[in-house]
Amino acid sequence: MSPRSKPSPRDPSERRAAAWYRLRGYRILAANAWAGGYELDLVVRRGSTLVFCEVKSKSGPRYGDPLEMITPEKARRVRRAAEAWLAPRPELGCLRMRFDAIGVRGGRVVHVPGAF
Repeated sequence: MSPRSKPSPRDPSERRAAAWYRLRGYRILAANAWAGGYELDLVVRRGSTLVFCEVKSKSGPRYGDPLEMITPEKARRVRRAAEAWLAPRPELGCLRMRFDAIGVRGGRVVHVPGAF
């Protein structure tokens, strides 16, 4: 990726989540980034807040709520990936960190700040 290109999620649900954050003044720092052996769906920043966001979606209601797919093990993996992603970026270490979840249900974005 060139220095001028912006991180862009591949998955349509992740693109919706990224747009949701952009509309609220966040800057997308990374999308689908691999760190520590795990993937970070979105890393966004607004001011002094750095957010690591896990995005989940389901195609229909009969398969349950997408946010239920974020298990304690998944939360642990996202936290581990966040630590690994931050390691080579000490300038971001002073920011407030938050771990969000976004569920996309029938095209509607449901944001859960500080979900895990």
